[in-house]
Amino acid sequence: MRDTLFPFQETALAELHEKINKAHLMWSERDPQVISFSAPTGSGKTIIMTTLFEEILYGSADHIGEPDSVFIWLSDSPELNEQTRLKIESKSDKIRVRDLVTIDSTFSAEYFEGGRIYFLNTQKLGSDKLLTGTSDTRQYSIWETLTNTARRNPKQLYVVIDEAHRGTFTSVQAENKAQSIMQKFIKGSRDDGLCVMPLVIGVTATPQRFDNLIAGTTSTVQKVIVPPEEVRESGLLKDRIIIHYPDIQLSADMTMFKGAVDNWLKMCTHWKAYCEREDEKMINPILVVQVEDGNEREVTHTDLGACIDLLEEALGRKLLPGEVVHTFNDRGTIKVRDVDIQQIEASRIEDEENVKVVFFKMNLSTGWDCPRAETMMSFRSAQDYTYIAQLLGRMIRTPLARRISSDAELNSVSLFLPYFDEDTVKNVVNALRDSEAIIPTETGTNKELVTLGRNLAYADVFDAMDKLITYRVDSSRKQAPLKLLIQLSRALTMDGIDLGAQKSVKNAVLSKMDEEIARIKESGDFASRAAAITGFPLGTLIFEYGDNAYSFDETTQTMTVSEFDISRHFEQAGKLLGEGLHKEYWIRHSTRDHIDIKKEIIVLTSDTDAMERIDTYAEKEFINLYENNKRAIAKLNEARKIVYERLINASAQPIAVPWVLPDSIDFSVSDDSIKLEQHLFCSEDGIFQATLNPWESGVVAEELNNGAVCWLRNLDRKKWSLEIPYEVGGITTSMFPDLVIVRADAQGYIFDILEPHDPSRKDNYPKAVGLAKFAEKHWDVFGRIQLIRQKRGVDGRDHFYRLDMSKTPVRNRVRGITSNEELDRIFDENAERED
Repeated sequence: MRDTLFPFQETALAELHEKINKAHLMWSERDPQVISFSAPTGSGKTIIMTTLFEEILYGSADHIGEPDSVFIWLSDSPELNEQTRLKIESKSDKIRVRDLVTIDSTFSAEYFEGGRIYFLNTQKLGSDKLLTGTSDTRQYSIWETLTNTARRNPKQLYVVIDEAHRGTFTSVQAENKAQSIMQKFIKGSRDDGLCVMPLVIGVTATPQRFDNLIAGTTSTVQKVIVPPEEVRESGLLKDRIIIHYPDIQLSADMTMFKGAVDNWLKMCTHWKAYCEREDEKMINPILVVQVEDGNEREVTHTDLGACIDLLEEALGRKLLPGEVVHTFNDRGTIKVRDVDIQQIEASRIEDEENVKVVFFKMNLSTGWDCPRAETMMSFRSAQDYTYIAQLLGRMIRTPLARRISSDAELNSVSLFLPYFDEDTVKNVVNALRDSEAIIPTETGTNKELVTLGRNLAYADVFDAMDKLITYRVDSSRKQAPLKLLIQLSRALTMDGIDLGAQKSVKNAVLSKMDEEIARIKESGDFASRAAAITGFPLGTLIFEYGDNAYSFDETTQTMTVSEFDISRHFEQAGKLLGEGLHKEYWIRHSTRDHIDIKKEIIVLTSDTDAMERIDTYAEKEFINLYENNKRAIAKLNEARKIVYERLINASAQPIAVPWVLPDSIDFSVSDDSIKLEQHLFCSEDGIFQATLNPWESGVVAEELNNGAVCWLRNLDRKKWSLEIPYEVGGITTSMFPDLVIVRADAQGYIFDILEPHDPSRKDNYPKAVGLAKFAEKHWDVFGRIQLIRQKRGVDGRDHFYRLDMSKTPVRNRVRGITSNEELDRIFDENAERED
């Protein structure tokens, strides 16, 4: 596989293998099996399935390959099949192109050939189609080929029904026909001579629709579900959808189109700068233009000539052949002005790098994938909001399959709607929520969702932030410390940061394994445990017919476990260790008897205390290895830094990482926001607007009056935000302190963390403990670290009282508290005013 799977994708893949193994154990002709694999649009279902195909065909560390397996990929659209075939071809580094077979009307075979993935669509399976019958040129119908294959190798045939985009814009008649044909694979069809397929995997974005498809079957159904929130966190999808619409009702479609073109050109500039800076393959954004329907005389009622004129004016040059294309059915090349607008299949758009602008009507919405589509303009009326939302759901994939940390502009997709108003824009948002796509974290208008750049007045402040740190606590799947340690050492070696890291870490881990095995041997338990692996007692039960009684033979014999079973247990032990460490241990001790070595690994992995000690060792070494190399990691390009970020996030123990503010940040502006001065980020015209509660605004005013240089409004759960871990009920979560204040003294800039916090909240004392622990670790890089409350003073006026965790006596008291009452008492005794 050319791509590295995200943790949620690895989890889904492991669950699919587990369900398949279970299905094969349970399968009989009377009990066919169905697996429902549901994952939201944009989660990489095809990537997961491609990896599954590879591992079934070619094997993996955890699975033995079955090279004669046959896969049938069934959808209701030839275009969808072609798109899937191209994606598998581009992503797999094992599956050969010749093994990706599109079944056409000339196909005829008694059996499907093993080791291949066949693509079939329902449009070729109607009763009037060539594939479903026999003739002088066709000895076997497609139904007979399927049945013959299923009966010969039932546990090596996998029928994948691609339900992910079925029926989005088809007629009810076409939808019912496709469903009827798909159900034949699940229920069988005696009239066609088709048996029930032994194992069907339904790939779907809407599990309810697949449930309807399999309703009434006798199959055993198992489910694999990908949670939407994990997909959203992964960075596979854009963070924001920004909708532009006119403030007043007037005919301004070309004005809005110019805005869309300007937005698209801005995205082109940003992507060019980013790719050059990060040495990435160039991303060429696409402007997608949805036009009105036409009639027999006109292709569309939208003025394509005016669109071409405006595009060429904005570009400052003539459009080149192939830069503008369309997807209108049966139209061929259209000449507008002196520009040839060629027809293109939707599945080809993403790979045609010279395509810059795509005109379409409705036919991109179903199953279309084009992460390069950054800006969309729709000339459709407000009544078409459902179609527009469907297309928008296809445009929210990120071109590099990751979030861009350094430029917030590149995490947004923009939509321009000249014929919509505030109410109808809400219809688009609601339709998007109801669609099969995952709605991004934020969806709103260009007035609400803005991008702020670094305030150039404080360039030296940004330069002084190189020693600041943050934490990243997320919901990604936590991984074993041993696996993380090996992966980190491998990455450091690959990136040339520490060329000896992988070898030295692996040797150290193997020495630790030697140490633990020696400990077990010294305890005297090893011999009995090893004996249990190689043999087991076998008792005898005797039944006397004449006496109608049972008796036990008191003598027992020992059954010797076969070498095959020992090897199987050895491989299972290897899964517990991970990263092939069991085989590395075997190689290290290759001069000894191989059965003895396997027994040692099996005994080791079954010893809970020994494995806990190894994990504790690995966790400590993982943190040390990262800490020693984090500055070098911070200098890598963004793509490689993300690899390390995933490893850090997968650690059970929160780990400090450098806090680097990007060149621009995404920000939300509400109707009641006010203009504020001296902020670290601002709009292009130098303005910063935000909504602050009275405590926050009061603290900011007090700090600025006391000489603060500038400040940052630290938003919740942004990828750029300062994040601090704390525990609630033994579970680690994170806080995002409201304010970062920058002061200056003779030594330079000082960065303070201020958290105005309502004392009535239940999370008061856990957050205070978190701040105290943070201050204890990082007192040397931050200034004041304060929990702030507003209280009435002896003068009868309200003041801000601050409990400063940067002071050793204060944090020592706070660290051990277990209730809000204790925190209140410490606040009363130690909090101070600074006004």
